[in-house]
Amino acid sequence: MPSQAAQQPTLSGQCVALLPLQAEHRQALLEAAADGELWNLKFTVVPGTETVDAYIATALRGREQGTVMPFVIVRREDGKVIGSTRFWKLDRVNRKLEIGHTWLSESAQRSGANTEAKFLLLSHAFEVLDMVRVQFTTDELNEKSRAAILRLGAQQEGIVRHERIMPDGRKRNSVRFSIIDPEWPDVRARLLQRMAR
Repeated sequence: MPSQAAQQPTLSGQCVALLPLQAEHRQALLEAAADGELWNLKFTVVPGTETVDAYIATALRGREQGTVMPFVIVRREDGKVIGSTRFWKLDRVNRKLEIGHTWLSESAQRSGANTEAKFLLLSHAFEVLDMVRVQFTTDELNEKSRAAILRLGAQQEGIVRHERIMPDGRKRNSVRFSIIDPEWPDVRARLLQRMAR
């Protein structure tokens, strides 16, 4: 039987490709995160030198268990790793998953990379995995992320209080969003328009 890594596809667009995360991506992830010192962000968890091994191990363990598909985001023009993202909370019985753990090097932000990466993930979720629900969760304090998720066409569902404890001990309230299968054609059309611009 093929390994979970072998079953995880590479998703390719015009600007970026999403490759299955491997242990060998350790140094490339650290370099991507160093662009903006993203490990200092208070509302998301980005790997630094102290945490990268556990970050990768957790992702790969989730893939082996069939609940996570972790990716590195690679800029196609130069093959450079510029971030990471994943499907997680993958529930094939109820046909739902969450897109999360997404971060991009500071220099890759506002470049179109995030929009295309989300388009690739959403297309795969709805059109290949046949999901009926894709959800997103972000920190209540992360205004940029909240605005970006709404721009995708997701609907805000509510705030989950004290949803997780952050590395600094803060009890995080999280905002939950979703896109459901009947909404996907409109979301898809809007994303294609945005990417064409």
